[in-house]
Order: sequence, then structure tokens, then C-alpha cells
Amino acid sequence: MSRLTGVGVSSGRASGPVARVADPLPEPSATPAPAEPAAEAARIRPAAEAVAERLFERASRVEGDAKAVLETTAAMAMDPALSSQAEQLVTGRSLPAPRAVYEAANGFAEALRATGGYMAERARDVQDVRDRIIAELVGVTPPGVPELDQQSVLLARDLAPADTADLDPSMVLALVTEEGGPTSHTAILARALGIPAVVAVRGVLAVPDVVGAVVDGDSGEVETSGQEVPVQAAERVAPSEWNGVGATADGKPVKVVANVGSGADARAAVAAGAQGVGLFRTEFCYLAAGEEPTVETQRAAYHEVIAPFAGKPVIVRTLDAGADKPLAFLDMGVEPNPALGVRGLRVAFDRPDVLDRQLEAIAVAAADSGAEVSVMAPMVATVDEAAWFAARVRAAGLPRAGVMIEIPAAALSAADILGAVDFVSIGTNDLAQYVFAADRMMGALAELNDPWQPALLRLIAEVGRAGRELDKPVGVCGEAASDPLLGGVLAGLGVTSLSMAAAAVPAVGATLAKHPLAAFEQAAEAALAAPTAAHAREAAKSALA
Repeated sequence: MSRLTGVGVSSGRASGPVARVADPLPEPSATPAPAEPAAEAARIRPAAEAVAERLFERASRVEGDAKAVLETTAAMAMDPALSSQAEQLVTGRSLPAPRAVYEAANGFAEALRATGGYMAERARDVQDVRDRIIAELVGVTPPGVPELDQQSVLLARDLAPADTADLDPSMVLALVTEEGGPTSHTAILARALGIPAVVAVRGVLAVPDVVGAVVDGDSGEVETSGQEVPVQAAERVAPSEWNGVGATADGKPVKVVANVGSGADARAAVAAGAQGVGLFRTEFCYLAAGEEPTVETQRAAYHEVIAPFAGKPVIVRTLDAGADKPLAFLDMGVEPNPALGVRGLRVAFDRPDVLDRQLEAIAVAAADSGAEVSVMAPMVATVDEAAWFAARVRAAGLPRAGVMIEIPAAALSAADILGAVDFVSIGTNDLAQYVFAADRMMGALAELNDPWQPALLRLIAEVGRAGRELDKPVGVCGEAASDPLLGGVLAGLGVTSLSMAAAAVPAVGATLAKHPLAAFEQAAEAALAAPTAAHAREAAKSALA
């Protein structure tokens, strides 16, 4: 029996036989050059269309978030920009079609990584599409989750959304990955399905002859064995237990809302029963644009996402871009340390016209939708910045202005900032990254980005205290909100809304309804007093037992 440790991202303990998820295909060779480059290039688009067709067919058999994930991945496969780039590499450099797809997709993935944050996490999706198209071109089975004939623990290097979108939770006992972190797709999926998961388990794939495993999603421990391990499933929260109203057992409202970035995300959120939108990422409207989209183009894009939430709250985040998220029309230049440079609201200080046009588009889309639209700014550090943004929001005719709390200085100045705006929303992903000086995309630093870290919880507690004193809403829109146990702790810290991936909505809502607010407050106090992330999780769990 080998014992390894990673980061537990979904609670529970389970054991059983191991099923390995196939690794990506080997890197295709750049030789031999095709005898007929035009004919070789012509193979790419049909292969991409075949991949998309299979993904759409899978999407037709499921609903909600799984449907949205598969449709989004299918749309990536059909992206004409990817096919065109690959075709040009065949005809221009005489590359075989598989190699051309490999290089073209890698170029797109690198651009997304450079973008940072949420978009960087989509680089894994592009690689998944890449491998599926290459498998189609060379005539082999694409990598991914194998057909399960028994309940199993899935062991993988990492998991792409399309790998697991239509996973049967009755057959999967737990998830273990060598890479990934607390904000990875694996973490989000596992919490949504209510199955234990441990990520960033370095060396787990190198353990020889693994037949069975025991997975503890609380401690982050994974025991692998060369012999059979008895099947034991973790206890799960049944999403059907939730009545669709975000509240604690004693009726204290805690809104359960969704993070969205596209029309597909919005539809999945509605299907999951989300009470609104806590974070609408607007970057999707800009990423492929060579020049700034017009107000009308933006309005149409925003309306598609906002309209499904007529009569419900929707918080729109203004453009989160800058040197670490390069957009051609902004021409921000090169910075030695983009993560600490001109990004988020800081871009608007130099280009307020871009912000004003976006606010105009949001205001028109909001008026047409019937939704209760608010606007918030990313990367706010001081009260002066918050007040400057709020003034522009109100000048645009939008009634409510808020800001993201993702810089430690903003968390420490929460009372002053809340005096200048109507609400705040804590982005735990970036806040953890800046608190611990640890890139959240690096699996080796995943433990530092664990949202149960007491230092992070103590900052959140400061913001929650300020919200209570000023009677203003405090939300959380980082992935911390999608952990059902941690969601209750956040409510105990004074958080009034939790925003997450659509798939996690029912489980979080059901868990909130299990205990009165006083119990969550006791769990929060226990977590705050803990010395480590693992101890904080265990202390909260014990307090609610």
C-alpha cells in the first residue's frame, strides 16, 4: 500500500478498484511531409466536424450543465479559426494534418494561458479538442474516461470537461488527479456530483501495478494498492433535497447563484435552479475581437446571457483584461510582471471610454431583459478606485455598483470600500493567489491555494464583518462557493450570496438548508481558529456533525 497526499477538493471517503483515464496521445511527428498538401489539409475540417458531431450527440442525451459543457466543447472543435490555422500549417509548411492540428491548437492554448484567470483554465479544453481531432485523423480511440463496467475510482493526469460531463455518478466512487488545483474542472465536477476528490497528487501515476485505492477528500490522502480494495461509496447529498430557495434551516437568506460567461452557461444555470447570476464574465465578447466590439455588438451578447434571468438578480463584471489578458485593441504593451500590472479596472483609468461604452451596452441590455442588473469592477485596490467606478456606473444609468474583493488591500479596507459602493463580491481564486504569492494555475502550489487556508478565511471574515456592520451584501464568486461544506462556513462568516458553476448549485443549496445560521457561525469560528487548511475543514465538519 502506497500513501500519497494531495489537495482534497471534495469531501468524503471512498474506496474501490481503479480505472485509469488514458493519457493524451503522443506528440504527432512533423514528418513525413504530405505528398499532396492540399488533400492533406482538406482532411482537417471533416475530422473536426466528426468530433463535434459526436459531442453534440452526447449533449443531446443529457441536460443542464453537462449539456452546456459538451455543446461548448463541440463549438470549440468546429471553430473555423482553429481549422484554418491548421490548414495553413499543412499547405505553408508541409506538415502532416495531425501535427498541424497539434501546433495550431497549442497556439490557441498558449494565448489562453497568457490571458490568465478563468480563460487560462480553458486551455485544457482546447487541448482536449486537439487530442480528439488528432485521434480522428489517425484513426484511434480518443483519450478520456473508459467505459466503466464496475464502480471505480478514476485516476488521471487531469480531466477535461468533455471527459466527465456525462459521467455516471453511480459508477464513479472518487476522482484522483496528478495535476490540477482547487479551482480545476475536476474539483468543480466532484463537488457537483458529491463524490470525493483529491487533486495535485504528485507521483500517483508513477506508482506501479495499482489495482485499488482508498480516497479521502477531507485529508487529501490517497492510498493505492496492488491488490483488490473493497468497494465503499461516500455518503452523498441528494440535490433533490433542495427546494430552490437559498436559505439556512432557520430561514436566513443566502442566495445561491451562478457564475456564467456565455449563453450556454446561462441556460445551464437556469436548468440547475440558480436564483440568479453572481458573476457574469464579459470577456467572451472581447477575446476574439481584433478591435473593440461596438456597443450594439456588446448589447446583443450581454442580452443573450441576461435575458433568461428576468426578475432575478444578475451581477455583470466589467472587462477583466490588461497586460496579462492581451486584447489587440487595447495595445497595453509588455510588462515584466503582468499579474501585478495594469489589469482589470486599472485599464479603465487609461481608457475610460472603453469602460463607458461597455456600461452603455450593459444598461441597454439590462433594460431589455427584465433582470435586476448590477455591475461590479475587477481588481479594485482602494476606496478611491471604488468610488471612481461607482460614479461612472451611476452616470450610465445603472442603479447598483459593486467591486470585486480579490486584492488583500481591498479586503483589509472593506468597510471603507463598502461605504462607496452598494455591494462587494469576493473572488477567492485571485484573493488566495495574492495572499499566498502562489500562481493558482500551478499544481505544485495547489495546497497554498486551498480555499480552506485559515489566512484566507480570516480575510473573508473581515469583509463579512464590514458587510454586517453596514448592512450591505457580501458575495463570494470564487470556486470556494461551490464546496457545500465551505459554503455554509462562508455564510457563517457573513457572506450573503454564493456564486458557483451551475453544476454545484443544487448541492450547495441543499447543504445550506440542513443547519441554522448559528451552527454555520460556530463552524466558521472553529475553522478560523485552525492552524492549517486540513484542520480547518475537519474542525468545520466536526462542528456541524
